[in-house]
Amino acid sequence: MRKSVFLIILPAALLFAQELQVKAKLFNADQKAGISIFEGDVNIIKGDDELNASKVTIYTNDKQEPTKFIAEGNSSFKIKTVEGAMYRGVAHKVIYLPQSKEYYFYRDVHLKQINDKKEIIGDEVILKTIEGKAYAKGAEKEPVIMIFNMPEDTNKTKNAKKEKND
Repeated sequence: MRKSVFLIILPAALLFAQELQVKAKLFNADQKAGISIFEGDVNIIKGDDELNASKVTIYTNDKQEPTKFIAEGNSSFKIKTVEGAMYRGVAHKVIYLPQSKEYYFYRDVHLKQINDKKEIIGDEVILKTIEGKAYAKGAEKEPVIMIFNMPEDTNKTKNAKKEKND
């Protein structure tokens, strides 16, 4: 069974600069339809990127190249963009389109940009890694929450304390 997983994924992985490694407890594939389904503690690693979920469906084209990944259930991820920004997060559902390097996150999304210490919390978040753009939408009764780390200007803080004490 394990050899089958690598025989199907290997041709697609060879077309990319980095190896695509998929681990799971169960595997089913329909090569003619271009669908591979991995279930049970699924872990996908490609370079600096990692995707974990209960179930991942990978769609491939006629050349066996992955065109879409859909991760469902307990999804967590680590992503490095083209510019080097690092993201970590969780969502109930993740859709990844490798050709355009776009990620779509759904339901209870919590996305953290590690490098700049920014966070997005929402119900739907889109991350376009090539363009360096992100879009977010809140749930019906919950707004989008953006959290930024604001460094304090130590000179202004010292002057404010000095003026307060005078």
